[in-house]
Amino acid sequence: MRRFGIIATALLLLLACSKDEEVLPEQQKKMVQYLTSTHQPRLVAESDVEAGTEQPFYTTHGETVYRYIDGYYNPDRATRQEVTANSKVTITFRAYLFNFQNIQTDGNRLTMPFYTNDPLLEEAFYSENVGLTPGAWVFEPLVIDLGKDKVLEGLRLALIGCREQDSVESYMTFTMAYGDDHYMNYIAKESPIAYFFTVDNVE
Repeated sequence: MRRFGIIATALLLLLACSKDEEVLPEQQKKMVQYLTSTHQPRLVAESDVEAGTEQPFYTTHGETVYRYIDGYYNPDRATRQEVTANSKVTITFRAYLFNFQNIQTDGNRLTMPFYTNDPLLEEAFYSENVGLTPGAWVFEPLVIDLGKDKVLEGLRLALIGCREQDSVESYMTFTMAYGDDHYMNYIAKESPIAYFFTVDNVE
């Protein structure tokens, strides 16, 4: 009987691993399809940027975070402070559940993030539609010490290599976000996530 229990447990673990092995590549495939076809502007992988052009591109980090930096080709960008693994970074962010479709950041069809500190959205979160209690969230820049603070792995990877004043979109598979766990009771396990942020300050 004990042997049967061990075999059953092993089979369950095998099935779980098999499912994860299917979900991850499927999310990676859908993210690349989205970035190279639906995203505005359409992006190419960094390795596919044609020499001498200023094609918008995405970079890939970890397992897997896809990052797009708006204004990457700004000539002043190279003079700004770069984020390292030990930097203290101040950011304004919006965190979204990602369904492989365009995220509307303004206008009448605004996509509401599940979490944000962006003061531009404070009034929207206090509206009757969302019903957030005033004072429940802090709408001011977030300071992260990458060398010391515990931070979502996907966000940490997306931050490293950015520069002060960058406006960034990052799209992460569930393995770089909240993994196999439910989060805050309404983010389903294995959910892909998008973090949009601006790098306000780097120390």
